[in-house]
Amino acid sequence: MVLPASSEFPPLPYAAVLLAAMVLVGWRLRGVRPSVDDRTVLALAPWMVAGSGGYACYQLELVPGVIAPFASSPTVYATTFAVAGAVWLAAARVRSDPPVHLALAGVAAALVPVGVALAAGVRNDSLALAWPLGGALVAVAVSALVWRALQSYQPETAVAGWAGALVVFGHTLDGVSTAVGVDVLGFGEQTPLSRLIIEFSASLPTPGALGDAWLFVVVKVALAALVVWLFADYVAEEPTEGYLLCALVAAVGLGPGAHNVVLFAASGGG
Repeated sequence: MVLPASSEFPPLPYAAVLLAAMVLVGWRLRGVRPSVDDRTVLALAPWMVAGSGGYACYQLELVPGVIAPFASSPTVYATTFAVAGAVWLAAARVRSDPPVHLALAGVAAALVPVGVALAAGVRNDSLALAWPLGGALVAVAVSALVWRALQSYQPETAVAGWAGALVVFGHTLDGVSTAVGVDVLGFGEQTPLSRLIIEFSASLPTPGALGDAWLFVVVKVALAALVVWLFADYVAEEPTEGYLLCALVAAVGLGPGAHNVVLFAASGGG
């Protein structure tokens, strides 16, 4: 009900290598215990985009065969954790503002798969930027309004800072980009639970202008705002664990959302 229908797991040798890398990186991070605040969570955002872009390239068959299993879903999230974690360890050794170094490395990592996907769109004459980028701009506007309203009516949520804003934006982007894909570009929703929500909203007697996925957008935005509100006290009392949880929740939204934007832009339609 949670994993997309296209989910596949890598062959055993790939899984073993990835598991070893994750254990090693996790063990080292636990030992080093780099400082975590809202800027650290924000610095991880480009890495979420990098993983999403990698999966989009995998779907477009642009990843070399020898490393393709590392870019499949959901394996790509583990791959991204291992690489980003290793970079985070290196950044933690830098005395001058580690989050900046982590973010810059993430931007460089994200530009590779995104650039490869868009270049393929140009070669195949399938590049279509208007709707995906338009949806991203709508997500920025909506998430900004929601974040501002959340801080006005629940001032305690301000403690989440950039981490809270990223949670709201990530899930808003996922909702809006999914609506663009389903209602405009003709893509189908792969995640069973999300598809059920979309099918339910399509059955409601609402104006046709709202499309089939409007309820999915509302649910995503509302859940993101609720999570930030519920996590506020935890972030204030246990900042490290609270911010890491925010990063995880943000990744669950920003990852699929960024993937949608890259895939839709590169392929042009369903």
